[in-house]
Amino acid sequence: MENKLLELIKTRRSCRRYRPVQIEDRELAAVLEAGTFAPTSMGRQDPWIVAVQRPDLLDRLARMNAEIMGSKGNPYYDAPTVVLVFAPADSRNAVQDASCVLENMMLAAHALGLGSCWINREIEMFRTSEGHDLMVRELGLPEGLTGVGAISLGYPDGAVSPCKPRKEGYVRIVR
Repeated sequence: MENKLLELIKTRRSCRRYRPVQIEDRELAAVLEAGTFAPTSMGRQDPWIVAVQRPDLLDRLARMNAEIMGSKGNPYYDAPTVVLVFAPADSRNAVQDASCVLENMMLAAHALGLGSCWINREIEMFRTSEGHDLMVRELGLPEGLTGVGAISLGYPDGAVSPCKPRKEGYVRIVR
C-alpha cells in the first residue's frame, strides 16, 4: 500500500551529524506545531515543549547530558536546535504523552527534510538542582515538571544510515 505518511515512517532515521546552519523559523514552527497535535492522555495536552537555539544554553545542556552519560562528547551531536519535552511529574502518563510529542516532531522534521535524533537522559538532567534551576529560571517553566526527552534538530550533514531489516517475528496477529 502506498501512502506518504507510511513512507515517512519507514524512511525516518536518526541523524547524528548536522550542518552548522540554524534551521529556518518556519521549519521550527512546523515541527513544534506537529508536537502540539500529538495524542495525549484524556486530551489534556500536558507536555511542555521548549526549543533551544541559544549557543550558551545548548552548550550547557550538552555538558549536563554528557555528565550523566559519563561522556565528554556532545550527546546532541552539535545540532543547532534542541527541542526539550517536559511533562507534569505527577502525571501517570508523562512518558507516554511526551513520547508521542517527540515522535510527531521527528516525523514532521523528516517530512521537511530536517534531521532529528531522540535524545535520552533529560529525566535525570532535570532532577538535579542545576537542571531544576535551569528549567524554572532560564526556561520559564512552572514547578512540578519533569524532563522526559529531547530531539536534536537540524540539516543533516551527509546521508543517514539505511534502514536495518525488520526482525523476524516482530509482529503477531492473534485472531
